[in-house]
Amino acid sequence: MVKGMRPRRKRRSHSSPTRTRPLASSGFDPAPSASRPSTLSPTGVSVLDRQLLTEDNLDFFEKLRISADADNNPRSFPYSVKQQCWEKAEKVKGRDPERWRRDPLGNTVFRKLVGCPGCLCHDYDHIVPYSKGGKSTLDNCQVLQATVNRSKGNRTEISRADLIQKSSYCRVSGRDMDLLELSAYGNVRRGQDSGGCLIQ
Repeated sequence: MVKGMRPRRKRRSHSSPTRTRPLASSGFDPAPSASRPSTLSPTGVSVLDRQLLTEDNLDFFEKLRISADADNNPRSFPYSVKQQCWEKAEKVKGRDPERWRRDPLGNTVFRKLVGCPGCLCHDYDHIVPYSKGGKSTLDNCQVLQATVNRSKGNRTEISRADLIQKSSYCRVSGRDMDLLELSAYGNVRRGQDSGGCLIQ
């Protein structure tokens, strides 16, 4: 060895053998004997630990329950309300009321066409706008031609005559209605008051 140079130290290998800790020292017994109850890990916390559950804690957890009517006025109508809203709309003579109705302005609408901008399309409209405190309930719901609903917006002062002018008028013959039903449902159903044939 050259004078003044330090001897090289052996580098330690970074891969040290895996150390295992005996299970007994961890506080966890994988197979507790039947004679004594199993013990919890000292580092684990159980909600069911009797020392942690006091009457004060139970009162706190009771207050955390989510109320059933937390959102008692959703922005959109619930499905059941929409169903009933369709039922209360005016029927179209000679047509199946499950498929065809008229809005309060006399516009014919087709049930399958909802939310689109066409003349046979409809929306479920808040009579008193939601933004002005209108509830999403049946008495505040009406089937309204989609174009009229978009023109109405959240205005309450708009007259019936103005809304009629906003209506998208399209002349639809019985044959057109038949074709729409065939494409949407695969058959044509007449209303009970039609006296016509049932086309399958």
